[in-house]
Amino acid sequence: MKNLITLCCLLVMFSCKAQDTAIKKYANISATVLEKAVLAGGKLIRVKDFPSENITPRPVDVWLPENYSSEKKYAVLYMHDGQNLFDATTTWNKQEWMIDEVATKLMREGVTRDFIVVGIHNIPKIRWQDLYPEKAMDFLKKEDKEALYSDAAKNNFSTNLKGDEYLKFLVQELKPYIDATYSVYTNKENTFVMGSSMGGLMSMYAVAEYPEVFAGAACVSTHWVGAVPKENNPLPGAIFSYLENNLPDAGSHKMYFDYGNQTLDQFYPKYAPKVDVIFKKGGYSDTNFKNLFFEGTNHSELSWQKRVHIPLTFLLKK
Repeated sequence: MKNLITLCCLLVMFSCKAQDTAIKKYANISATVLEKAVLAGGKLIRVKDFPSENITPRPVDVWLPENYSSEKKYAVLYMHDGQNLFDATTTWNKQEWMIDEVATKLMREGVTRDFIVVGIHNIPKIRWQDLYPEKAMDFLKKEDKEALYSDAAKNNFSTNLKGDEYLKFLVQELKPYIDATYSVYTNKENTFVMGSSMGGLMSMYAVAEYPEVFAGAACVSTHWVGAVPKENNPLPGAIFSYLENNLPDAGSHKMYFDYGNQTLDQFYPKYAPKVDVIFKKGGYSDTNFKNLFFEGTNHSELSWQKRVHIPLTFLLKK
């Protein structure tokens, strides 16, 4: 009995010490509630320049649902292109995903478990470099890679890929902060990632690279072409080869994809059969894999907001 009491005391002591260490580590990270944000529910908190040793610091937004309470635990959804998620009055194209509207409705109706959303802002000039699945380049033929890099150099386009570093930022820097700061579940089963276009590629890549961290991804209008659409493009093949070799275990992950057929989305339908084959061959079924087509929809937040309830429900359903 005495040994049991001693063990309990040591566990409490180490737990308190770990908590103190976490508090000190993030003490210099300043977060501000965006009082003027136009929201349907909840509140938006911003870290203006989240510090990182891996990528260029950028804003990170945390959306907390209405009646958020430290007395309960929440799942976490990490999303790319964070500046486009919540408030159309501040976006470059006056469009938004309407994440706060849809998430609030789903939680009010008891469709999904309670969750918070962490939006990582992009930096437009380096968005492609940050969000491209870096290791897919290893699956290019030597001559194709040399030709791509040569064309990039001619067009003064940087090939300084940061996809792996972006994920290190997300997993090793941002997630520990979120886990220490908010009342959230920290396990894989309650951690998800979502994005559109290049953000769709990165969401797929996140689960493939860190299957022990993320239980699933929603990849909306996934940019399988990899870069600018063109004839004889070697990038889709390289991305699919990477995916085939790094497919997350079907027994413990959910993967959602979708696509339209207008504007940039017109280039995606041809790849849908390949996506289906990869996941079906990997043991996925209709319960943990979706690849949905939305006729007549284009590549925009206005399109994504109309169907975002589908991936949110797929990933976070009670």
